[in-house]
Amino acid sequence: MLEKTICVTNETGIHARPAAVLVKVAMRYKSDIYIYRGGNEYDAKSIMNVMSMGVRKGEEIHLQVSGTDETEAFQTLTALIENDFKEA
Repeated sequence: MLEKTICVTNETGIHARPAAVLVKVAMRYKSDIYIYRGGNEYDAKSIMNVMSMGVRKGEEIHLQVSGTDETEAFQTLTALIENDFKEA
């Protein structure tokens, strides 16, 4: 299992478009991918879960990835969030 706390720097936080990009990328992987915020757990493969987080710019989230392709998924999602949801 890989984990990291990340500060969201995207201007709109994790709103509609960033949430859609995050879920789209997370769905590529077999690993379980969860985001923790404010004591709650959110499935990163569910658009409704991700949008319900209500993350704003400057807030922290905790990413947790576990599974067969966890290293690739973790690296890709970490880079995505840290690069303001711009896909490479």
